[in-house]
Amino acid sequence: MRAGVFDSGIGGLTVVKSLLENKVFEEIIYFGDTARVPYGVKDKNTIIRYSLEALEFFKNFDLDILIVACNSVSAYALNEMRSNTTIPVVGVIESGVMALENKVKNKKSSILVIGTKATIASNKYEDALKNLQYLNINSIPTGLFVPIVEEDIFDGNILDSTINHYFGLLGKIDAVILGCTHFPLIEDKISNYLNNALTIHSGDAIVEFLKLEYNCIEKFHETHIKFFASENPQGLKETAKKWLKDLI
Repeated sequence: MRAGVFDSGIGGLTVVKSLLENKVFEEIIYFGDTARVPYGVKDKNTIIRYSLEALEFFKNFDLDILIVACNSVSAYALNEMRSNTTIPVVGVIESGVMALENKVKNKKSSILVIGTKATIASNKYEDALKNLQYLNINSIPTGLFVPIVEEDIFDGNILDSTINHYFGLLGKIDAVILGCTHFPLIEDKISNYLNNALTIHSGDAIVEFLKLEYNCIEKFHETHIKFFASENPQGLKETAKKWLKDLI
């Protein structure tokens, strides 16, 4: 079974990590639109246009499914992508909401959603949670985390100050949806600051979603992966070696 994984840049590698750890696919084709990253500060129409252009790239491969790792694309462009292909297109928002529903049964729990400006502005997470009758939702754009992670800053004063900047005035949080694929790399720091709040990780959520909705339960002995990027593909491959060490 061959899957495509699309992200606006390198963040989707955290989703790839979960796919590799769970041996969901025999082959993965990863494409990061590194020439035009970040998508999280762009308008809806631009995100849709870029996403459809990425879809054309994936048509060069005989895919069984396309996983959209980017939350901003999942928020704005899934319907258009699905209308332009015959293969299933799966995003991280639906799977993330499902993961939270499976783990947080108390509808009065305090839920925090963090992501890029575009993802938070879409209200896709918040609307889906409200439809499930969750009553206490706080959504915060936390875009500064993206360049911090891309600078390989996973600890120290810069990260601690940024976490305090975003979360310093929050009350008790029971669960956090990490609505950007960069954020799992600082997941522990975020959870610890919020008194060990439950975190929802896009990669792990996608794996569970694929099992339930697409019966992706076969574990392949080995996963072959190919990396492509719209700019500096070698840089993407070097990041993959660091983030996916021991898996590729």
